[in-house]
Amino acid sequence: MRLYQSGELARRAARAQEVLTHCELCPHCCGVNRLKGEQGRCRSGAMPKVASWNLHPWEEPPISGVRGSGTIFFSGCTGRCRFCQNFPISQLNVGQEVSIGRLAGMMLELQKKGAHNINLVTATHWVAAILAALPYAIERGLRLPLLYNTSGFERVETLRLLEGVVTIWLPDAKYAGDEIADRLSGFPNYTAHNRAALREMFRQVGEELVLDEEGIAERGLIVRHLVLPGGMAGTERVLRWIAENLSPQVHVSVMAQYFPAHLGVGDPVLGRKITQKEYDAALAALDTAGLENGWVQECEQA
Repeated sequence: MRLYQSGELARRAARAQEVLTHCELCPHCCGVNRLKGEQGRCRSGAMPKVASWNLHPWEEPPISGVRGSGTIFFSGCTGRCRFCQNFPISQLNVGQEVSIGRLAGMMLELQKKGAHNINLVTATHWVAAILAALPYAIERGLRLPLLYNTSGFERVETLRLLEGVVTIWLPDAKYAGDEIADRLSGFPNYTAHNRAALREMFRQVGEELVLDEEGIAERGLIVRHLVLPGGMAGTERVLRWIAENLSPQVHVSVMAQYFPAHLGVGDPVLGRKITQKEYDAALAALDTAGLENGWVQECEQA
């Protein structure tokens, strides 16, 4: 609200809009002019495209709470994950193009439904639209925390446009190695970009997850890591890096929910769920790293 009142939000929105003329919002730095209809890696133009918006009850407990997280699932993605469970949205760009005013309206509708927060899912390539929509939403009564739900493949320069705007960061730390990140997700130099992004998010909000009186997150950082079959994600190295370079107090969500989807179906390694032994190894790595805050899941066998 203070950013809105000072005019800083409008200045950042203008800066992000300017970037679209030679787009460098994400680390691909395609350099296309999206305002003229040119498309880069994310296959997205100037106007935001949304696949769905609704209350989501299956995020981490301090995010979904009892009423749900107000998720806005954006179309397109900066990645090409071979196992993406939402590939029609992320890679086929299924969704509806909306105006800036309509995007603001979605935020307000989710607030009216009782959402605990506005959860911006895969929003990197739509940062300009989000910043443009926020003044409309704020002047009409938006008061919920904004949450940024991301693959973790980010540019620090873009994240700084969101400082003080986004108060809850929900990034992935997908991989410990660059070769596997590029091969499975189309993320070049993932570890350098991901680690710089995590450091920037940590700088902005610190190690404490601030909760309200209902136990709902208002500010903080939660790092997600999806355990992959065959140890392909490098789980032990990912968790050790978080503890050593951010803080052992950072909240981490270690997920066992992988299942074969998209190009993962039939793959010699990706074509199965993880085993209990693989997930137990991930939990052991969590303990060894000294990361005590966060969440784990039940490992469901095929």
